[in-house]
Amino acid sequence: MVRAVQVGEHTQLAQLIALVGRAQADKAAIQRLADRVCGVFVPLVLAAAALTLVGWLAAGAAAGQAFSASLAVLIIACPCALGLATPAALVAACGRGAQLGIFIKGHQALESSGQIDTVVLDKTGTVTSGRMTVTAMVTAPGTEPAELLRHAAAVERASEHPVAAAVCAAWEEAAREGLAAADGSTPEVDAFRALPGLGVRGVVEGRQVVVGRERLLRDRGIAIPPQLASHWAQWEQAGQTVVLVAWDGRLGGALAVGDAIKPSAAAAVAGLRRLGLRPVLLTGDNEATARAVAAAVDIEEVIAGILPAAKAEAVRDLQARGHRVAMVGDGVNDGPALAAADLGMAIGAGTDVAISAADLILLREDLRVVPEAIQLARAARGTIRRNLAWAFGYNAAAVPLAALGFLNPLIAAAAMTLSSVLVVASSLRLRRFRPWPP
Repeated sequence: MVRAVQVGEHTQLAQLIALVGRAQADKAAIQRLADRVCGVFVPLVLAAAALTLVGWLAAGAAAGQAFSASLAVLIIACPCALGLATPAALVAACGRGAQLGIFIKGHQALESSGQIDTVVLDKTGTVTSGRMTVTAMVTAPGTEPAELLRHAAAVERASEHPVAAAVCAAWEEAAREGLAAADGSTPEVDAFRALPGLGVRGVVEGRQVVVGRERLLRDRGIAIPPQLASHWAQWEQAGQTVVLVAWDGRLGGALAVGDAIKPSAAAAVAGLRRLGLRPVLLTGDNEATARAVAAAVDIEEVIAGILPAAKAEAVRDLQARGHRVAMVGDGVNDGPALAAADLGMAIGAGTDVAISAADLILLREDLRVVPEAIQLARAARGTIRRNLAWAFGYNAAAVPLAALGFLNPLIAAAAMTLSSVLVVASSLRLRRFRPWPP
């Protein structure tokens, strides 16, 4: 039995195709500037052609010679190259990006790529795999491990968080190994509520169960025995996430949940540094866990203990300090931060919210796609600038030559065509773009 949840234009592939189509039809600020220049340039060229005709006639030249010079001015100044400079480069960049697993949603990505100096990396699902597992467990006196897992899994089953999936998987594994009581079934939860950045709570078999961070339990007046706290201090130093489980107002125990760091994370951070960018790790985990993960991938600056709603505020705080910020994330909670950043990059395997808020969509699991995407955006931006510089420079040099009679209309037409060909050829070089390191 197969159930299709999205079909046709609602599939992720169709949405990505639509996004790329809109990006190719969009106009960058630099292209809008070129359009405004053309709006002034064309009347000036018409005036220059008229003055050329009058000037040659006033100088006593034959009518044919004067008309030829005037016509050459009109032909050589045709702004075809100006019109092709930006869209040709963008189409080539989008095509090459698609081959590399990079979708460029708009010109904003190209314009921002050369200005950013800081890259904020969300931890879970971006620097780490997002596939968490329970690696250790400690129970309070009088609590059995199966009882701890059963209460935690009952509440977490209603959550979609990666930590919840890890807890439920640990309970199912315990049931398969015969460690769980009865048949290993999970009781129903009532009055479930997710507390973003803190944990979850609910009523299980008449008991108030709370699962989450230490702050969540302390806010509810639940005491944390010192003998148990020493265990999870070691887990946090090892980069593990600590999940506390309490019911009936007392702590039942704690779980260590590990999230493997992506093998490509360290190389990606090194690539960002080579681009002159400063990496920052952003996470809702506590400082000790965040520092352990950051040290493993060579990130020095960490913003830890951030609630999901405050991620965008953390980005804006960096911007207020004068930084141009790129944000890399994948979850629903990353959407506001991606939108607030100067350059938003969403992992394609993430949520639709993150994808819709980002400027670049990264479809590969390899995190090295982040510096590669920035390199591609910078290469496209540089190509657009070179194309426009060539087009403007060509017209600035060729119009006077045509007005002085050094170019006849035939040569002017050939030169004008060659200018457009050079702009297109310059743009097509992006199809051979190779990010470094190879």
